Amino acid sequence: MAGLIPDFGNIALTVAAFVVALSIIVAVHEYGHYIVGRWCGIHAEVFSLGFGPRLFSRVDSRGTRWQLAALPFGGYVKFMGDSDAASRPDGAALQGLSADEARHTMQGAPLWARAATVAAGPLFNFALSIVIFSGFLWVSGIARDEAVVGEVMAVPGAEALQPGDAILAIDGQPVADLAAFYAVARSLPPAASTQFLINRGGTELEVTGPYPFPPLVSGVQPMTPAAESGMQDGDFVTSVNGTPVLAFDQMREIVGNSNGAPVTLGILRGDERLEITITPRRTDLPKPEGGFETRWMVGLGGGPAILPALRTPGPIEGVSIAAAQVWGVITTSLSGLWHMAAGNISTCNLQGPLGIAETSGAAASLGAESFILFIATLSTAVGLMNLFPIPVLDGGHLLFHAWEAVTRRKPSDRVVQGLMTAGLAVLLALMAFGLSNDTVLCP
Repeated sequence: MAGLIPDFGNIALTVAAFVVALSIIVAVHEYGHYIVGRWCGIHAEVFSLGFGPRLFSRVDSRGTRWQLAALPFGGYVKFMGDSDAASRPDGAALQGLSADEARHTMQGAPLWARAATVAAGPLFNFALSIVIFSGFLWVSGIARDEAVVGEVMAVPGAEALQPGDAILAIDGQPVADLAAFYAVARSLPPAASTQFLINRGGTELEVTGPYPFPPLVSGVQPMTPAAESGMQDGDFVTSVNGTPVLAFDQMREIVGNSNGAPVTLGILRGDERLEITITPRRTDLPKPEGGFETRWMVGLGGGPAILPALRTPGPIEGVSIAAAQVWGVITTSLSGLWHMAAGNISTCNLQGPLGIAETSGAAASLGAESFILFIATLSTAVGLMNLFPIPVLDGGHLLFHAWEAVTRRKPSDRVVQGLMTAGLAVLLALMAFGLSNDTVLCP
């Protein structure tokens, strides 16, 4: 396996990060099933984190066994009347139960109770993502509406501006608020410097400051050519293939037109000047209006030289923004699957367990903030996947419940068993395909 793990860190970090991330997501998912089932009167016999031999367990006052199993790659809740973790009915256990006892099984509960219990797992995953995203918003803050300087990055001309400066105009163009600031800033041609009219402590001043979007590296994406080449946050790109650049967009354009040929970046890192050669990689990117575009990229993120002043969002505002982020992950994922199926983008975008493990380790290597945000994104993806209408998954069970709601009768046990076997085969095939992407097709 060592040959399959990239250079971002050691195998122990990768495995540990993957197990921690998956365990948190699975625990929240299964707790959703458990607690909603309990509220609906369905008794849970076992709550297991992991599969295989039991390492630790205890039985609570309600008769539910809480256990930790040896294989930490999933988990399950086994309700009364289930034969296994997939909630297949146990005919022998169901026979001879009184009406009151049957009511506490998954099979004997009302349709609304069963559907709510099944849907709770994915919904708890989405809720976990919203809690994490909104928590970060409340801790880090969001931009104020006014064009007020919060922080100036370490770029040429940065010393001209100070936190708290209110920007009134850029190169003679008036700026009414933060949205206008960005609109004007993006319209400026690349330049070594920019003229700012500011209000500092009640006094209007005209100063020469940095170009708003310089070739400054504000983020290095893990498992990309840039990360593998040793690029760092804060690197200032002075040239690409010997051509001087003044704006991040200039660098992006040269790299995008490289057609995969190596590019040499001139870097200013503190007082040190470096040259780093990177080979761009074809990447499928979601477009804001929907769909995808394929570009040559190295994995560098740029940002403004001037960061806006921040404020703490209110509870409702924070949750609303976080919910929009979750919805964005969902729509982008569905769009990606559709475009892969249509052949518009590479199927290499579908990761298997090794790819997800590598991403877990890469996120953990960047720090706690990156890892926690990765958990939020993966939790949304897991919730979405479980809603797919594949028998064995929660979406398959909801499909059976929808059939029952429409026809007023349950599908036959024989049909359910057959469809669940087929669903398991589909799921295993998808996992095998993802694993082949990780190891053979898209190493």
